[in-house]
Amino acid sequence: MNSDNQVIVFIANNDFQDDEFNAVKEELESSDITIKIVAPEMDECHGVNGCVAEPEFTSDEVNYDDFKGIVYIGGPGTDQLLNHTGALEMANAFAKAGKVVAAICWAPAILARAGVLKGKRATAWSGAKDDLIKGGAQYTAEHVTVDGNIITADGPDSAPVFGQTIAKIILGTTV
Repeated sequence: MNSDNQVIVFIANNDFQDDEFNAVKEELESSDITIKIVAPEMDECHGVNGCVAEPEFTSDEVNYDDFKGIVYIGGPGTDQLLNHTGALEMANAFAKAGKVVAAICWAPAILARAGVLKGKRATAWSGAKDDLIKGGAQYTAEHVTVDGNIITADGPDSAPVFGQTIAKIILGTTV
C-alpha cells in the first residue's frame, strides 16, 4: 500500500452502516489507498449488521497532514457524530485544506452541521435532506454528487461508486 495515499474513514462506535463501510474500504484499498479508522472512542466499533472494526485513532489523535481525505460512513450511529466536536472539526479542517471530504447516507448531515456544505451541491439519504438544506447545501437527490473536493452519496447501494469516486479524486484521475 502506498502510504502517501491515506484517508481517514470516520465511523460511529455503534450502529455504523456495514455495507457502506465494507464497500468503501474495498474500493479504496483496491486502488492502493490506505485507510485508517477513526471513531469517537477507542472501543471496538459495531456495525448494524454485525461488522466489527477496530479504530486506530480518535479524532484528537490525528495528524491531518498525513491524510489526503476523510470519509464519513452513515447508518443509525450517525446520530452519535452529529454534535461530536472532533467529527465537525475534522470536516472543517480537511475542507479548508482543500482535501477530499466525503460522506454517505446520513453522514452528509455531519458536513452540513460543520458548515462544509454551505453553497455546495450535495446528496444524502432522503431523511437527511432537511439537514443539508438547513446547512446551506443545494440538495441534489443524486446517488453520488461531487462538488469540488466534497463527495456525498445517498446510501449503501451507491457505496461502491462512492468509493470509486473518492479513489479517482484522491489519485488525481478523472471522475
